[in-house]
Amino acid sequence: MLTQLRPALTLLVLLAALTGIAYPLGMTGVAGAIFPDQANGSLVLRDGKVVGSRLIGQAFTRPEYFKPRPSAAGTGYDASASSGTNLGPTSAKLAERLMTDADALRAAGATGPIPADAITTSGSGLDPDISPAYARAQVAGVATARGMAAADVEALVVRNTAGRTFGILGEPRVNVLALNLALDQAAPKP
Repeated sequence: MLTQLRPALTLLVLLAALTGIAYPLGMTGVAGAIFPDQANGSLVLRDGKVVGSRLIGQAFTRPEYFKPRPSAAGTGYDASASSGTNLGPTSAKLAERLMTDADALRAAGATGPIPADAITTSGSGLDPDISPAYARAQVAGVATARGMAAADVEALVVRNTAGRTFGILGEPRVNVLALNLALDQAAPKP
């Protein structure tokens, strides 16, 4: 029995060291060398300070900023509480929340039809992007709060709209943090 146990334990230790230590460290090193920005969290810097990540949404509540997609993650973009709401399409609670959110958007100055991503949460609750339609719906309210021409704010939305990945994957999107930083640069906060 000892003749079988010793090689089995030796292989267990070697494979655990290889797959549990060497491989993860090697892949971390390769990722850091080839994709340093992504490996470090795609952090966004302003004046040398980290202000967020391009990959995780943030709550912007002031009227002079574009609002992100609603978050189902805790009290707002809490990565430790990332999840969906599990409310189905026939849920009365969901319908009530959607109506309340749509009314709040209209009261905040949103114009035109309310885009779906303006009132529905993403699967993770951490989505950093909104649709161009949702961004355009907020242009009038942000322009008024900033004292800017709506055409200038619309131009910022267009400049910050990313197309489909590889021209075919996903939908056009606007990163809210990047758009709000561009807005701060174009017209400093009042």
